[in-house]
This record gives sequence, structure tokens and C-alpha cells, in this order.
Amino acid sequence: MAGNGSIGRVLVGGLALAAAGWALKDIPAELGGRATGERLARMLRSPRFHDGVFRNPVPGSYTPPVSSVPAMLRELIFDRDGRKPGGPIPLVTSPATPPSTGGLSVVWYGHATTLVEIEGRRVLFDPVWSERASPSRLVGPRRLHPLPAPLADLPVLDAIVISHDHYDHLDRATVRALTALQSAPFLVPLGIGAHLERWGVPASRIVELDWEEEATVAGLRFVATAARHFSGRALTRNTTLWGSWVVAGRTRRVFYAGDSGYFDGYAGIGAAHGPFDLTLMPIGAYSPAWPDIHMDPEEAIAAHLDLGGRLLLPVHWATFTLAVHPWAEPVDRLRHEAKARGVRLAVPRPGDRVDADDVPLVDGWWELLGA
Repeated sequence: MAGNGSIGRVLVGGLALAAAGWALKDIPAELGGRATGERLARMLRSPRFHDGVFRNPVPGSYTPPVSSVPAMLRELIFDRDGRKPGGPIPLVTSPATPPSTGGLSVVWYGHATTLVEIEGRRVLFDPVWSERASPSRLVGPRRLHPLPAPLADLPVLDAIVISHDHYDHLDRATVRALTALQSAPFLVPLGIGAHLERWGVPASRIVELDWEEEATVAGLRFVATAARHFSGRALTRNTTLWGSWVVAGRTRRVFYAGDSGYFDGYAGIGAAHGPFDLTLMPIGAYSPAWPDIHMDPEEAIAAHLDLGGRLLLPVHWATFTLAVHPWAEPVDRLRHEAKARGVRLAVPRPGDRVDADDVPLVDGWWELLGA
């Protein structure tokens, strides 16, 4: 009997090791690649690169102070009320509004993933189709709603734009699928091309830019612009650049903020590249513990005004729980501040399309999901 028990323990242990191996097998690839050669040389020449890492023009902390950690842990473990919606988030799988053929329209798929249709061209920002924003399929922030459309159902894209390499903005599985399904180039900040090449994206489809560098793709002008954030897919941070993006057509202009804390650089971006018909501004995952790297809703409104924005569509909320604030708090605060400051808003359900020239009234659809 003892022998059988020992064999059983060995078998269970072997199965546990096998399961752990399966769960961890993709993590080295998920971490991405390391810059070498001319890519590294370009990074070293960047005005933002000092002492082996990229740095923000306005210094700030991206690590919570040690004194705040116990309170944060208590909130994460015990105070969970309101962090998830009280019912299924309504999705739009077949938008009633058609794509704008010569103007400007936008489809928000959830979190930061957004399709901009500008002057007949299609630009996809920060596509994440995976179930978790994590290097692991078993742990990490999980979706609060499904994707409104399969990746294979996307229309033909003209460009795929990445703001930085965090898992909720740069997803290996999605990149690999888009490499196979689409032929559009990837526009990325400096250093991120090493990740893409490791994941099978041909070098000919990678356009890597430093801030204020630009490229023309499909008749659109793309400019990499500043943000106040950080990067890293493991413990090592800031070895790739982060940023925001300007997309300019003949008559229409769009600004995508990526992830950023508020800083005075928005006024400079607006003066140099604006005004903007549409700004895509992050409004969620803020906290007093990291005020320098994520804007709160009131700061998103301030940045939109600095940029000379005409229509604001909020992103970086609703899909993943990345902070301890209530699920709907970002958009509630945003609508209140927008009314106070006369800012025009579009707040679509995930998957719906908004035409920038015919924006529906904000209907407060999220208010039906009170926890």
C-alpha cells in the first residue's frame, strides 16, 4: 500500500509539473525581444535615452511609495465592491452607423483597442484580442466583456499603431494573428520592433519612430509624440520607448494618447500638430499611488482642451480591472467634467461606431450596470 501511495504522489507531482510547464511555456516569448544592431544604435542616439533607459521629459514616479503598499493590498483583497459591472456589458456586433468614406469615424472595441476610419483609410490602435492582459493564460487581469467582433472579421487595415509595450496594449497573440491576416505595417515607438520581430513580423512591416519623427503610410501622416508613462514586459523597465500618436489626413486629424499622466506637453503637441477632430484619451486605471503615469478623467478633459480637441472619445476603461476605483467611476466623472467645461463627448458601447460629424447624445448606457 505504501508503495502505491508513493507512486500516486509521484504521478500527481509529475502531472503538476507538466501543467506548470504548459502554463509557463509561452512566457519567454511573451517577454519579447531585445534591441541590437542599428535598432539599438537608434535608441542610443535618442534624446530621451540616458544611462541605458528611456526617460520622461517631466520626471515622475511610476512605482507606488512603500508607505502606500499596505493600504493598497487591503483595498485589493477586501474592498472589491463596484470594481466590476453589475451585469453583462452591452456589445454592438453590427453597428448601425456605416463607416465614413471620406470623413472620420471610429469603432471602440474596449479598453484601448480602437479602429479609426479616416478619409477612407483604416488605422487600428493597440489591438488586444486575448482573454487576459498578461504573459500568462492562467493569471492576470481578465476581460470583463467579450470582443464585439472576431479578429478575422476586421476589414483590411492600412496601419496598426502601438503606443507602448505593456500587456494591455501590446499582445503577442494578436500581433501574430494580424501578421498572418493583414498586410498593414506596424508603427511603433523605438525598441518595440525587437518584440515584433521575435514574434514573426517581417522587418519590412515595422516602422519605428522616436518622438517627433514621422512617416507617411497609405497617404496618412503618422507622428510619434510625447507621453508621460513607462515601459516593460518584465522586471526590467524603460528599455523601449512609449508615446502618443498623431494621425493626419488631408483635412482630418486624430490624436491617440496611449497611456500617460497629465503633463504640459499636450499644449505643445496641440500647437505643433492640432487642432484635432478627435482625441482618444485614457480615463481609467488611475490612483493617488501612481498619479504621474495615468490621467484621471478631469486631467483627460484638460489634456483634450490643451490639444485643441473637438470630440473626445474615452478609452482605457470598462474592459480590464487595473485599479481599485469603481468600474463606472471614470466615465461618470468624465461626463460631469465635460458638461462643466463644454467638451463634446462620444461614449459608445464596445463595438459601436461613431461618425465624428454626427455624434449621438451620450445616453449613459453604463448606468444600467450598477453593481
